[in-house]
Amino acid sequence: MSGNIELLSATLAKAKSEDRAALVAYLPAGFPTVDGGIEAVKAVIAGGADVVEVGLPHSDPVLDGAVIQTADDIALRGGVKIADVLRTVREAHAATGAPVLVMTYWNPIDRYGVERFATELAAAGGAGCILPDLPVQESALWREHADEHGLATVFVVAPSSKDERLATITAAGSGFVYAASLMGVTGTRESVGNEAQELVRRTRATTELPVCVGLGVSNAVQAKEVAGFADGVIVGSAFVKLLLDAPDLPSGLAAVKALAGELADGVRRG
Repeated sequence: MSGNIELLSATLAKAKSEDRAALVAYLPAGFPTVDGGIEAVKAVIAGGADVVEVGLPHSDPVLDGAVIQTADDIALRGGVKIADVLRTVREAHAATGAPVLVMTYWNPIDRYGVERFATELAAAGGAGCILPDLPVQESALWREHADEHGLATVFVVAPSSKDERLATITAAGSGFVYAASLMGVTGTRESVGNEAQELVRRTRATTELPVCVGLGVSNAVQAKEVAGFADGVIVGSAFVKLLLDAPDLPSGLAAVKALAGELADGVRRG
């Protein structure tokens, strides 16, 4: 069974052909429940997200801010397992036809089994993995199995990455490059800042892959700003916060769908 890297690439290319950035949404699996998380993924796609990253909850999510840490804790206390993450990918992709990736720290995949995870993610219709803490020089085994199963390997670059390092990272990656707009952890911010635009410029000098910007985007104004220079706009904490703050699941689903619609308008740059 082959994964959906080609669907991911086609989706990003379609957005570019429409002279807009792609909207990439992040939601953790198992939050607020496994079933609720699946419905949340469907809701953001119905609202206008082009691509979804499904987070694999981790007990020590060092790169994530308080909002996603809270959601991960709820998911883990609810007993979420890797099987539930794969089910989330499978059901969300089957229901929407959209490309769905898993965003995960490396340790859970390493413990689960690299070949097993790649095989099962591809069978679930997954488009690939975003691996924020896997060093490129230690990624050969994963990339071998990802390539074999038609899965993208998305690495994260940051403003601190030197040009030579950027070239090494982008040469090893596939699907797209995740550009962290600023140093620090995930979360909403008042401003995305100029560092992101400069990082996109430097990254594009090393690769033909689309460059998608995440960390800090939470509203349509910021989405429009980032869409002016990036191929994709990644939004996570703003969606998760809406689900955390909602009095019940239906209210939360309506809120994330509405935000996805506002952001989808924002990335259209016009």
